[in-house]
Amino acid sequence: MATETVMEDLKITPIMVSTPAASATKADKSSVTVSKPIPHTYDLGNLLLIDANPLPPSPTPALLATTARECAQSLLNQLLLTCPITSHPTSGVLMTLPPPTTPIPREKPLPAKREETKWEKFAKKKGIKDKKRGEGKMVFDEASGEWVPRWGYKGRNKSGEGEWIVEVDEKKERERESEGKTERGEGRRERMEKVRRNERKQRNNERKTRKTGVGG
Repeated sequence: MATETVMEDLKITPIMVSTPAASATKADKSSVTVSKPIPHTYDLGNLLLIDANPLPPSPTPALLATTARECAQSLLNQLLLTCPITSHPTSGVLMTLPPPTTPIPREKPLPAKREETKWEKFAKKKGIKDKKRGEGKMVFDEASGEWVPRWGYKGRNKSGEGEWIVEVDEKKERERESEGKTERGEGRRERMEKVRRNERKQRNNERKTRKTGVGG
C-alpha cells in the first residue's frame, strides 16, 4: 500500500503499459521518457539510481517532487528494459535483478574477537592440538572388506572375541604363560583393567587440578 501511494504521488507510469493512445487520451499523465543532460547511472542489483545533474541552490518543493518522479521513472524503465521477467503459477510475476555493484557498509559492527578459554590457553602453552572430530574413528577390516569402528560396539579392538577359535600370537602367548595367564578371555580382562587404570589416572589428575587450580 505504501509503495502504491508513493508511485501515485510521484505519478510514475510503468513503461510496459504506456502507449501513444493512452498518452493522448490522458494528457495529465507525465511522460515515461526521461531525458537528462547528464545520463543517470544505475546499480540495479541494489535498486539504485545516481543522478549527477545539479539542483539550484534553493529548489522548490515542486522541483524536488518532479526530480524524484523522473529518477523513479528512469529506474523503473531501466528495470523493465534490462531485467528478465518470469511468471510462476504460485509465486506470480518475478523480476531477476543482476548482482549489485555498489559496496554497502555493514549494518552492524564486526564481531569482537573471541577470548580464549582457560583450556585453550593451557593447550596452547603445552602444545596440545585438538583432533578433528571423527579423525581415525573408522578403520578398514580386510577380513570383512568393510569399514568398522576402531573402538566400541563392533569395534576392531574386539575382533576375534566372538569366534570359537582364534589365531594365537606367539609373542603374547609366551608373555601370558610367563605371567600365568592362559585363559582365552584375557583380552577382555586386560582391556577392562586398562579402563580402570585410565579412570584412576583421571581421578588423580582431577585432584591435582583442584589443588593447583590449572584449567579450572
